[in-house]
Amino acid sequence: MSLLNKLNLQNGIDLITKVNEKTPRIAFTLYIKINEQEKYSGLYSLLNRLFFQGTRKYSSSDLASILEENAIECYSNLKSDSLQFKIFCLNDDFDLALDILSEIIKNSTFEDLEKEKIKLKGEIEARLDSPKSLAYDVFYRNLYIGHHYGNTMTKTLEDLDKIQKADIIDAYNKIINNSQKVMSIVGDFNQDEIVKIINDKFNYLGYQNVESKIDEVTLNEAKIIKIEKEDVAQAQIILGYLCATYKSEDYAPIVVMNTLLGACGLSSRLFLELRDKKGLAYVVRSSYEVYNKSANINVYIATNPNNIKTSIDGFLFEIERIKKTDITDEELENTKNNILGKRNFYYETNILESSMYSGFEINGLGFNYEEEFIKKIKKVKIQDIKKVADRYFSDKFILTILAQKEYLSQIDDKNLINNFVG
Repeated sequence: MSLLNKLNLQNGIDLITKVNEKTPRIAFTLYIKINEQEKYSGLYSLLNRLFFQGTRKYSSSDLASILEENAIECYSNLKSDSLQFKIFCLNDDFDLALDILSEIIKNSTFEDLEKEKIKLKGEIEARLDSPKSLAYDVFYRNLYIGHHYGNTMTKTLEDLDKIQKADIIDAYNKIINNSQKVMSIVGDFNQDEIVKIINDKFNYLGYQNVESKIDEVTLNEAKIIKIEKEDVAQAQIILGYLCATYKSEDYAPIVVMNTLLGACGLSSRLFLELRDKKGLAYVVRSSYEVYNKSANINVYIATNPNNIKTSIDGFLFEIERIKKTDITDEELENTKNNILGKRNFYYETNILESSMYSGFEINGLGFNYEEEFIKKIKKVKIQDIKKVADRYFSDKFILTILAQKEYLSQIDDKNLINNFVG
């Protein structure tokens, strides 16, 4: 028997199993795919929060006490394309942990909706006090305008009071009953016994390979968004472009390009050129953020407001360097090693392993995608990076600038856009 397997449960759900012998804690993940845009921004977030606020059998305090007394980690994560439930506990407590999780998924009452709405509103308002959080909120809302992925914190504040318990129940039924699901378990266990236990405890969950109703994303113009905020010492600048997702042949080259540009910390080009050499900022980086129906690559800097134009020019200069293949073989090899070296951290614990396998599987990559990913990264050539840079660093972008009014008024939008296409 291979240590890593995929089985099919009685309810049609795939179960990925990985035996790690002599590990004291066992991990379980249930990935549920989200296939529809939420009716109101924040609806899915509220649903996720309410799962742990009481069931037919347990109050929220009962749940907290049982989990704490038995050192069981049981929680859920919400992402734009999925809802994930996770368990991490001692091997002897796994049966109890599954009972608790099954009760949470099957019998949550959603009674504390109004209380959770108030709490969520307060948390959002606190987070938006951060200039960086506000700038990113406006950036995503405009990059994915009118789309599920653009349901940001400010959009949630606008929609929160519209959400009723009937909306929560309707969202619950669609996500839990009409969606693709994948389970994974990693730890020291007997496979036959564990399959029987999971079949018994989750037989009520159905499986449907429903086609996603979430739209594809397009960006048809360049757009500059200025955010006036007087009580800030630094300007926040984010420049972003849409690009391909993990299902594209461009995925690996984009990963390498992003790492080289600004995602590998002290050795990245943005850090070396804009921070170390020019002293423009303490924090400067790039990010490649991937969803099922879209992805974006963005660069970020927090800088003195007097340096806004210099920082944007610095972004464009580094992008042009990549387009001109100003990359050495040594730099490329170091970048690949940085990526592959970090992959080991993704498998340090059973819970991380469990999350990776089920995430790969539900996104159509296959639970054993890691080997393929490593091969693709190793094959990336300098010309591959130039190709994706030319393709995705285009004249269609979102540029968000947060600063005091006096500095924003000095920016000529037309001339700035001309710099991008010139």
